[in-house]
Amino acid sequence: MIDVLKEVGINNYIYLAVMLFCVGILGILFRRSTIVLLMSVELMLASANLLLIAFSVYHHDVSGQIFAIFGMTVAAAEVAVGLAILVALFRNIGSIDIEKLKNLKG
Repeated sequence: MIDVLKEVGINNYIYLAVMLFCVGILGILFRRSTIVLLMSVELMLASANLLLIAFSVYHHDVSGQIFAIFGMTVAAAEVAVGLAILVALFRNIGSIDIEKLKNLKG
């Protein structure tokens, strides 16, 4: 059995995770669509899960993979709640534009 982590190297996994995280941050900072914001948060969570799994395999410890499974569960719940909130806002306001949602401050 070929050990993929030894062939590719852990540095490449770290670089990939950092690039995914940076794309997520750029999506949050520069885009104004709420769907893109949710997808950017998902990218950032996926990069954290990638690092958890890579270091778990590197150190021969299963706990990082278990944390990654919990992270994917939290990400799925975040998507479900976020989309439910967006549907409710669209029904009430008629738009999911970030500029119109700023008027909801109390």
